[in-house]
Amino acid sequence: MARRAARKSLPRRIIGLIVKVVIWFVLLSLLWVGIYRFVPPPVTATMLINALDGRGIHKTWLPLSQIDPDMARAAMAGEDSKFCSHHGFDFASMKKAWKSNEQGDHIIRGGSTISQQTAKNVFLWQGGGYFRKGLEAWFTVLIEALWGKKRIMEVYLNVAETGIGTYGVEAGAERYFHHGADHLTPQEAARIAAVLPLPKKRAAIDPTGFTRRYGNIIARRMGVVRRDGLDSCLR
Repeated sequence: MARRAARKSLPRRIIGLIVKVVIWFVLLSLLWVGIYRFVPPPVTATMLINALDGRGIHKTWLPLSQIDPDMARAAMAGEDSKFCSHHGFDFASMKKAWKSNEQGDHIIRGGSTISQQTAKNVFLWQGGGYFRKGLEAWFTVLIEALWGKKRIMEVYLNVAETGIGTYGVEAGAERYFHHGADHLTPQEAARIAAVLPLPKKRAAIDPTGFTRRYGNIIARRMGVVRRDGLDSCLR
């Protein structure tokens, strides 16, 4: 009888343990996201992993109010033009990107929104996998609910990799143009945005080939972002 009772209680103990783990994860993730609503993330997993190559971590935090507005417009033009209108996920773009991947097409922009990229960059690690994608979705929901659009863009522009060992648009502007991100020309902002998808393989200064063409495309799209008020949530 005792053995039967033990066998019956084992599934209950496992379920109870899983429930406790889930509850603790939810509480800790809420606390983590809540803290970063007000405190700049000191370091990310991407920064630490990349630092293993000996190139260090070069970054300088700059509030969104001090970043040239053209930089946010360039990020939206290059990565997520619907940033102000979606709630973290752009399902139409995700579907389009998935179809292009299935067909083997060359994709300039992926299906991830700036909110998703921010969640991944700050709280998780690079790379695919359904488990990480699931965590990314969870943290995307949290930052959309607890941070708001301005904070999401602010954090994104400060933690995104803008070059080898370089993070954030302030460090990127200093690296490429020898001045801060508080005064960028539209072309400079577009070039930094063109680097974001592949920062280890592209450079914003004297870009050639695809990077130059993509930067020019982003510069033109920035005019649409400004004219159509697509950046209204950041004003």
